[in-house]
Amino acid sequence: MPHRTTSLSSVPAPLDDLERKQLPRHIAAIMDGNGRWATSRGMPRLVGHREGAATVRKIVTECVRLRLEALTLYSFSSENWKRPKEEVAGLMELCAEFLVLERPVMLEQDIRFRRVGSRVGLPPRVLDELDATEEATAHAKGLTLCLAMNYGSRTEITDAAKEIASQVEQGKLRAEDVTEQTIAAHLYTAGIPDPDLLIRTAGSFRVSNFLLWQISYAEIHVTDVYWPDFAPSDLHAAIRDFTRRERKFGELGASVVDAKHASAHRNANAR
Repeated sequence: MPHRTTSLSSVPAPLDDLERKQLPRHIAAIMDGNGRWATSRGMPRLVGHREGAATVRKIVTECVRLRLEALTLYSFSSENWKRPKEEVAGLMELCAEFLVLERPVMLEQDIRFRRVGSRVGLPPRVLDELDATEEATAHAKGLTLCLAMNYGSRTEITDAAKEIASQVEQGKLRAEDVTEQTIAAHLYTAGIPDPDLLIRTAGSFRVSNFLLWQISYAEIHVTDVYWPDFAPSDLHAAIRDFTRRERKFGELGASVVDAKHASAHRNANAR
């Protein structure tokens, strides 16, 4: 009897069993564990950051395949300037190098790049590459890739409050007209939907001053996997975890509503 083999083309791609409406529109990721990944292997921390950049390529490519709307990656926080100077300098160089190498890939995959964070303090070369990548991909229609670089959520909210206060002072806006939408429109992420899913690698249960306003109703998935080891299969696991959550946005969940309806139906029949 001849041996039968399964063609790879006939094997469903991961998550293809899910409907598009079940997938998160926007995923945010705290890419933690690069340094620990390297030191646990007796290597310099910067080696871990380079491996982390390779992981970024894989995850971005998979998000493009899944046709997600946005992906925001926490690359360098405003608190990370406190790290050793050699590491900070290496991270800045790695960021500029990454942008140069990946810009043609972004154009090929129709990715729109957005910088999220403060420009203050970033080296001129990094700013030049960030600006060049934003400009080159400005008309892309696919995944929006946001790189949170020199980012701190408290600073972001403070900057938004200052800009709104200035507009009120100039008479361009009335204080009583300031709404949640007004604040959102002045954040670094203006025009991008809030994250549905926040992923944190390396096992820590904290949000580290990341998108504090935007993740108000995000589902949170924490994995012990260090970012350099975070594979598309780990992304799939996080998304499947997301699809099992009941998102209530402050309202009663479907199970509670169904129970109330069932109770009312029983009471009506008992009369």
